[in-house]
Amino acid sequence: MTEKSLHIDWIACDGRGLCTELLSELLERDEWGYPRALGYGSDVPVPRQLQDAARDAVALCPRLALTLS
Repeated sequence: MTEKSLHIDWIACDGRGLCTELLSELLERDEWGYPRALGYGSDVPVPRQLQDAARDAVALCPRLALTLS
C-alpha cells in the first residue's frame, strides 16, 4: 500500500469537524471548525497506518468534501 493524499474541498466543507475527530493525527480544527493540517494546503499526505481512518472520514463526510487518492 502506498502513501495516499487526502484532498479537502474548501468550497464544499462547512466545518462540521467529523474528519478532525477521525484523523486527529493529521488534522485539527481552526477557530471556525474547519479542518487544518499544519504545513499543508488542501492536499494532506496520509501515511499507510492512517489510510483506513482516512477512508472512513471520506465515507462519512456529510458534505462530501473529502477525497482520497
